Amino acid sequence: MPSTGSADRAKRGTTAVDMRIYRAVINAVMSHRLPPGTHLGEADFCELYQVSRTTVRKALLRLAHEHIIELRPNRGAVVASPTPEQARDIFAARRAIEREIIPLVIRNATASSIRQIRSALEAEDQARRSGDRAAWIRLGGEFHLLLAQLAGNQVLQRYMAELVSRCSLIIALYEPPGASMCENDEHQDLASLIEQGKVQQATDLIEHHLLEIEARLRLGAQEKKIRLADALAGC
Repeated sequence: MPSTGSADRAKRGTTAVDMRIYRAVINAVMSHRLPPGTHLGEADFCELYQVSRTTVRKALLRLAHEHIIELRPNRGAVVASPTPEQARDIFAARRAIEREIIPLVIRNATASSIRQIRSALEAEDQARRSGDRAAWIRLGGEFHLLLAQLAGNQVLQRYMAELVSRCSLIIALYEPPGASMCENDEHQDLASLIEQGKVQQATDLIEHHLLEIEARLRLGAQEKKIRLADALAGC
């Protein structure tokens, strides 16, 4: 019978592989290596990572919960492929919520919260300068999640967690191929307006910012076949 220590180590190992699969899929989607509708076979993951289906399913369930993939009857897991209508609805909902978040962030602003905002922007800028597109998209979403946290409303924060996840997927899937990782001056401008306590200007800017992101997307079906092993090579 395995010792308690052995059991703990096995548990930690399983969790580590589970997270490795989860992060590999996230990075492949955000880097355009896994297009929408791609089938993610459990058996392929088992072979690639030398793990059981139980471990693979844990990772897939987490990805499904975050709307990165869909678990479809009789087809299994596929990379989510939101329709143009769904994408527009998601962005509209996010604009409505962020218009409520920004005034709360300004009302609750402290020296500490401003430092957190500036630190998040530094990390985002570092990812952009290093050319890490997956990290850049993720950190851009985390900047908005930080604002939701600083607003101090847990209900809005929960809604934002889902909306940011879904928007990040939409951006990764439908931003034009080869789109440049430009300077994100609007995040910097937003931080300055928050620091200055300019509620209306900051609220107008967040709406403009989200409308611009949506406007540059090429919403529509993308047909591209891909091998899972190729997409996850090196992950």
